[in-house]
Amino acid sequence: MDDVLRQFHGALSAMGRYRWIGTAAAWAVALLGAAAVFVMRDRYEASARVFVDTQTVLKPLMTGLAFQPDVDQQVSMLAKTLISRPNMERLVSSPRIGLQGLSDADREKVISHYTKDIKVTPSGNANLFSITYKDINAQRAQRVVEELVSLFVTSGIVDKQRDSEQARQFLDNQIKAYEAKLTESENRLKDFKLRNFGLTGTSDKDYFARMSSTTEELNRLKVELQAAEQSRDALRRELAGEDPTIPVEALGPNMGIQATETETRLDAQKRLLDDLTRRYTDEHPDVVAVKRNIQQLENQRKLEADAKLRASGGKLRPAPTSPVFQRIRMALAESEAKVASLRGQTSALQAQLSESRSLASRMPEVEAELAQLNRDYDIVRKNYEQLVSRRESASLGEKIDQTTKVAEFRVVEPPRVSPKPSQPSRIVVAFLTLIAAIGAGVGSTLLINQLMGTVNDTRQLKEISGRPVLGSVSVVIGPAAREAVDRDNRLFMINVAAFLLLNIVWLVVVGRQLLP
Repeated sequence: MDDVLRQFHGALSAMGRYRWIGTAAAWAVALLGAAAVFVMRDRYEASARVFVDTQTVLKPLMTGLAFQPDVDQQVSMLAKTLISRPNMERLVSSPRIGLQGLSDADREKVISHYTKDIKVTPSGNANLFSITYKDINAQRAQRVVEELVSLFVTSGIVDKQRDSEQARQFLDNQIKAYEAKLTESENRLKDFKLRNFGLTGTSDKDYFARMSSTTEELNRLKVELQAAEQSRDALRRELAGEDPTIPVEALGPNMGIQATETETRLDAQKRLLDDLTRRYTDEHPDVVAVKRNIQQLENQRKLEADAKLRASGGKLRPAPTSPVFQRIRMALAESEAKVASLRGQTSALQAQLSESRSLASRMPEVEAELAQLNRDYDIVRKNYEQLVSRRESASLGEKIDQTTKVAEFRVVEPPRVSPKPSQPSRIVVAFLTLIAAIGAGVGSTLLINQLMGTVNDTRQLKEISGRPVLGSVSVVIGPAAREAVDRDNRLFMINVAAFLLLNIVWLVVVGRQLLP
């Protein structure tokens, strides 16, 4: 504790010896700081916050139907490019800012100043952006932020409309170009097929695949034809051994005799007469008419029977054809037709296979060229259809943008300026200057004391020399010297008081913003 007090007393002694040097250093720092405070200007910060709402009800409903760009990414890019040079030029040219009469050099300086000092920063994870600007004029700072908010809201709409028009124009030009390419490809394909009519296949198989398929089909038809011929020969043998007729004695009563039309009508009239006689008397007009018709039909049947008897020469009617014979003959006819059909198919396939084999040297080249033409045509057609589909999607997306707002800009906090200057303000700098001046005065005295190597007491002399100190001689100050010391101390105190008083007055002037 004694060492600490001794060092503190030594420091005070050193400060007392070099107090005028410390006072000069303090005045110098204070004057430099005052000049800096006088030159600097308080800067007022204006700020605003804008929220961009990109989540709409229509967006998920139109997914897959209309082209929808990444609105969040566009908004983020728009915020980053808000302080670009074109926007800064528009800002400087705004009548509300009041910078129309600047020269080219001053205009460039202002644009560079705005580009450096205007800040657009995202706030949080959502599309919330903060726009800030500092200026020595509070009203101008607020007007600059208001213009920036207006630019931020309107530039997105204008840029989006311009992008939509450019995209539509580009798609229209590309569709026209691909229409010409598609027509050219179709004409080349048509001319090739006309030149090589009969050589190109209609399926997606190549020449060798069609040859193999045709050969397999021909072998199958030959097997079916052989089986059909064997079935036909068997039916022929069975038909040859079957009697086409049956004896008359084997027939039952009226068996096999087909009724004529007259007999059919007569039978119907008899049934009608039986029904009428159960309901009416014999004198009823309907009964009389039916009996007359029956008489006429019986006479007609008798005449037809006599005519048939005269036509047959008075002989017995032959027996009808056997039903078994008829069925075999019908099966034979069907078998003959099937054999003829299979022979025709076999001959056609054989001729086609022979013709294909005769063109074996030319077909691969034709098919290769056809495959290349089809491939080029398919690529052009696919690109054309994709362009048309994208144009429709872009058109639908443009209509959505015209009818609804895909992104809505909301000014969460309108532009406002803080009534207090932003840090560091003049008052803060002035106060820091006072602290620095006092520190400079104290520090300069201690530094000179260290440089001069002054010994303050016998104990310090003993520590430095390493030898015992026999004694010390005190300074005896006479009346004249005492008066001079007192006068020097009074001047020092007056100097310190003036320093503190002037700095306090300076802080009051700066704090009340009385400086220009």
